[in-house]
Amino acid sequence: MELVLSRWDIFAHEHQVPPQFAPNGQPWLTWLLIGGRGAGKTRAGAEWVRAQALGLAPLADAPVGNIALVGETEHDVREVMIEGVSGLLAVHRRDERPAWISSRKRLEWSNGAVAYAFSAEDPESLRGPQFGCAWSDEMAKWRYAQATFDMLQFGLRLGSQPRQLITTTPRPTALIKRLMLEPTSVVTRAGTQANAYHLAPTFLKGVLARYKDTRLGRQELDGEIIEDRPDALWSRALIETCRVGDAPPLARIVVAVDPPASSGKRADACGLVAAGITGEGAIYVIADETVSQATPSVWAAKAIALWRRLEADSLVAEVNQGGEMVRSVINEVDATVPVVSVRAHRGKFLRAEPVATLYEQGRVKHAGLFPALEDEMCDFGPGGLSSGRSPDRLDALVWAIASLTFTARAQPRVRSF
Repeated sequence: MELVLSRWDIFAHEHQVPPQFAPNGQPWLTWLLIGGRGAGKTRAGAEWVRAQALGLAPLADAPVGNIALVGETEHDVREVMIEGVSGLLAVHRRDERPAWISSRKRLEWSNGAVAYAFSAEDPESLRGPQFGCAWSDEMAKWRYAQATFDMLQFGLRLGSQPRQLITTTPRPTALIKRLMLEPTSVVTRAGTQANAYHLAPTFLKGVLARYKDTRLGRQELDGEIIEDRPDALWSRALIETCRVGDAPPLARIVVAVDPPASSGKRADACGLVAAGITGEGAIYVIADETVSQATPSVWAAKAIALWRRLEADSLVAEVNQGGEMVRSVINEVDATVPVVSVRAHRGKFLRAEPVATLYEQGRVKHAGLFPALEDEMCDFGPGGLSSGRSPDRLDALVWAIASLTFTARAQPRVRSF
């Protein structure tokens, strides 16, 4: 039975197998597998790497000795790509399974092939090693996507035709859109329902009922790359012009909290966004650690932890929903935290407009990539988000930037991010 189940060529969906040739008629160099949640991207990636390491036709002509595995973080590489239920260890038969040497961050096959684990949080770690192929997972979420991708390309230099597979849930990032158009790339797509046999029926029924036909659902379930909403306050192109790698020394830092009105499974998320301002007045967004379905004590503790880690000056908390309860919850966790209460007197769209103007003026920068926050920004119009849900991350962003904009500047302190 294990031998039968290991026959990937029998069980693979069409989207889980790359086309033979690129649009230019030559063998492809980059395969982008773009799909919804649960569409089988990880299984396809693990099976492709297995084939490369063992030289299994038709996915490989011969074994590849050096392989790169790149995930958003080291934790993601280990927990999803290697040890996950559809990861590399799971897709091998017991007699061919590689050994995972966690201390050296590498998988070793008995034939001598080795796969090395890398985090996209550390692009420089890819400087030096060389590979014959690579698997990059969830590239659209990487904080340093371009820098990591660039370093990987310099390392893909072994063998006659180094190739790479990119498995990702779609987001219209500049890098993903450019790779899709390259003549040496091939693209396969799939929605969540394509892999329904391997998903819990209650999961599929629940997410379809909630997100079907929404912009978020089209992206996360149907695997579509959703372009800008025409009436949104922000565009992807605008945000890309505001992106930098790291923030300079900041004179003042705030952590903004947009608390949910309730807790439990149906509660909105608690928006947690940090931003800082330089002595010259340039604003940098430096963190989004929004937490979902959390109790007040949980989101308060997370907000305070972020405040401490960034050595922020204050916590800015909206009190419309909970009044003084918000301040008291934070004080119960740590009474020494300076809390600045803010109250909304206008609608969300009107509050967000001046902040969007600051982006257009080039006064706000994103120090890194904040995918979920940027999704909300580019889907926020006069009627709110297209899904009808609360824009919790965006609300926190607006409070953070508004607080910095209308607060007297302090003298710069040397703090790097």
